[in-house]
Amino acid sequence: MAPQPVVTGLSPKEGPPGTRVIIRGEFLGTRIQDLIGLKICGSDCLLSAEWKSPNKIIARSGPAKGKGDIIVTTLSGGVGTSTVQFRAYHETIGPLKESAVWIEESPSQNFAWGRRTLAQSGLTQEDPLGLSIEGNEQKIPEDLRDLIPDACGDLSQENFSPAWFLLENHLATSFEDLKAGLAYLKRKVESQKEGQLSFLKSNAGSVIDQLDTLMNIRDKLQEDVKLHGSEPLNILEQSIENSISESQKIFTDVLVRKEKADSTRSVLLALSRHKFLFCLPNAVDRRAKAAEYDIVVNDYSRAKNLFGKTEIQIFRQVLEEVDQRILLIRRQLHEKVVKMPQSVEQQKKLIKALTSLELQQSGTTIGDRLRNTDPAWDAIEARAKYLEATFRQTFEQYANKEAGVQEKSKSRDPSQPPSRVNFCEELCDIAASQLPDLWRLGQLYFTGELRGPHDPKPGDFKRMVLNAIEKFCVYLRVAILIAADQRALRQTSGLSWPIGSSSATHHFLPWVPQCLRYTRIAYATLIGLDLPSEALDIIQRLIDEVRLFCFSIIFKRATDRCKKLDSLETWEMCVEEYPGATSLPAALESLLVETLDEVQSVCMQPEAREGNLLEPHSDGQREVTQRLQELLSAFSGVIAELAFASHDDETPTHNVSQLLGFPNAQQPESVSGAGSSAAAVNWEQRMLCCLANYAYCNKSFFHHLGNRFVRYGYPLPTLAIESARYNVNQLFTNLLEEYVEHKGDPLVGTIEPSMYLGRFQWDHEMEIGAGQLRPYAHECCDNLVGVYSEIYSISPALLRPILESIVQTISEELARLMSCVQRFSHTGAIQAHVDIRLLRDALENYTNETAKNYFLEALEAISPPLNSEQKRKADEILEHVKRNMRLQLLCFAVKEP
Repeated sequence: MAPQPVVTGLSPKEGPPGTRVIIRGEFLGTRIQDLIGLKICGSDCLLSAEWKSPNKIIARSGPAKGKGDIIVTTLSGGVGTSTVQFRAYHETIGPLKESAVWIEESPSQNFAWGRRTLAQSGLTQEDPLGLSIEGNEQKIPEDLRDLIPDACGDLSQENFSPAWFLLENHLATSFEDLKAGLAYLKRKVESQKEGQLSFLKSNAGSVIDQLDTLMNIRDKLQEDVKLHGSEPLNILEQSIENSISESQKIFTDVLVRKEKADSTRSVLLALSRHKFLFCLPNAVDRRAKAAEYDIVVNDYSRAKNLFGKTEIQIFRQVLEEVDQRILLIRRQLHEKVVKMPQSVEQQKKLIKALTSLELQQSGTTIGDRLRNTDPAWDAIEARAKYLEATFRQTFEQYANKEAGVQEKSKSRDPSQPPSRVNFCEELCDIAASQLPDLWRLGQLYFTGELRGPHDPKPGDFKRMVLNAIEKFCVYLRVAILIAADQRALRQTSGLSWPIGSSSATHHFLPWVPQCLRYTRIAYATLIGLDLPSEALDIIQRLIDEVRLFCFSIIFKRATDRCKKLDSLETWEMCVEEYPGATSLPAALESLLVETLDEVQSVCMQPEAREGNLLEPHSDGQREVTQRLQELLSAFSGVIAELAFASHDDETPTHNVSQLLGFPNAQQPESVSGAGSSAAAVNWEQRMLCCLANYAYCNKSFFHHLGNRFVRYGYPLPTLAIESARYNVNQLFTNLLEEYVEHKGDPLVGTIEPSMYLGRFQWDHEMEIGAGQLRPYAHECCDNLVGVYSEIYSISPALLRPILESIVQTISEELARLMSCVQRFSHTGAIQAHVDIRLLRDALENYTNETAKNYFLEALEAISPPLNSEQKRKADEILEHVKRNMRLQLLCFAVKEP
């Protein structure tokens, strides 16, 4: 609020109505529109006011009378005060003297067109006191009108005041002279009161002169009668009347011309004085075309304040025309407000102008069609509709472009982004630029800066913003989430992106992280707008879905790369923790670390106002589990493919009996595989390496990979690891059975032919040599030593699971063969005891309960049972055999690590 106006100086300080007054002071307004009131002696003089500066105003006084203050009123400072006063008075004017106001003519002011008085009014009257006025030039310093109002010092006036007369003419006269003058005045009055006789006596000469004059007049009159008749006065009167009539005719023309000139002068003066109003219709049109709406509002407001309540018909007609022009401008402004695109500042300017004009016209009957419109709300609705239309047009443009590319079936340039990516970028740019404008316009509306007399609609605006954000997210979902349920999206939104080929989809997937980045940029822009949480949560859910989709894409790509790790297998056994395991798990770990780094940088690291995808029991945790299971399952499949593919590429030789004349070939040469060292590794060794890899994964490697996830901030993927371990265990079992079958079946198949080589029969007596075994037992031990050495050279940890299975098969075969013998000779029974017991004792470390039972069953099948002497003999032979075969048996006694 500015300081109140203060009037401190006037020039002149008095005058009749219409006097040009220069008003000086402080805080008299900041501009011409700030001056809204001016009163001089209580008379409104705003129409004639000319604002020059904050310290100067020029105006003309009104039809006031007496002394009064000068009150200035401004918009910024309100009603002011005055330290000086102006005195207004009415002066006597004639019919030919100019006056700023209308003066009613009194009868005494009319001209008498007859005989004039003979009094010599022009003579100076003598002083009634008989005193000289010389030496009385001193004037009273104060204005006599202030001391003696409604009086004067003229002796001929009815409101004559002796005090005024004395102060005006005898201010310096002494009191003694005034007493002498009073005595003179009394004597003069007394002399006028004496009788007629004394008067005549004192004036006898004058009376005689008057009588002589009358006699002369009579003589002249008689002569005139003789000359002109008995009624000369009638002739004179008629002549006088004729002259008066002729003079009136002449003067009437002059008066008519004067009245016309006065009327023209008055009209020109009125036009000049009220030029602002009469030029206003064209002025508002010109300003509106130049988009200077603030000037239009100010001029219209000033006109309404000055002439809104006028009763002058011409002013009312001009004001009605201005109202019609303003109504037309309002309609044009309303059309411009809802016309898009345009900036918020431009809309703001138009809304303010339209609201101001509406408030100015609210008291009139004009503009009923626009009376119930809210320009600010209409602008908000227009911007929201334009935003949705822009979303839809952009989607249709890129969808049609994508359909056209698919129809042409041209090869895509991998370096060029697909249409989906370009669409996401443009849509996010639109949202980041137009959604803030919509929100900012709404805030201006609800804070009252743009709101007019209408009530706000916060609920409708909130739904409008939420709907725009929902549309934005739906379009992005349709374009980005190609793995989502597109049928459900089509049903809920009615939108569908052209279904492309698998190559088009494969071309788009690497660009999904770029789409996520575009969405995050738009999201960050919207976060800065202080939008309600409900609106931001909609975009956050979309970003979480896209982040999970990026995670899925990256891990699927890693899974595809994992399936090609077989080409990197060099069969180099470099795992100290588990001998026999190759560098293949390390390759998987390197791939996983690279994938986790990429995932962390692209999607898993939450940015501003993004949720944690790894909350317990969340979709993110389920997605991590599923993708890790797929990756580890693919890795397990690579190991199996390496094992069985190598088997298919080779024609492995089986262990057969040397006693039967077939070599026990164990050294197949070059086989297919990756790396230069693959040629030196045969199929059995590769099988053992694959078994070692399986066992290593099951034992510690998969847990190690789980810890890798923990280091990157993931919860331990226990479910995925345990599922992968179960799968690996199943594959290990299958591969183990394959290896045992490959190694054990030929070995077991040679026992029976070797046992009965040379038509040997158990019921025949035979020579039992010291330290001798039957050939089948020797060969069985030798074959097991070969298997043992092969396993031990690759992975000692695999000795037990493999040899236990082979030993169980051998024990089962021996039990079967012994049970098939009808009768043993004494020496045959001792030999059978020695053979079976040697194999049982030698393989004790790799004999499970089932194998033990089979060995026991084989011994029990020997009949008749051995007596004590035979048992002693058998023990001696067994001890001797063990000493002879101590080197072979020693390997079975070594405990595996």
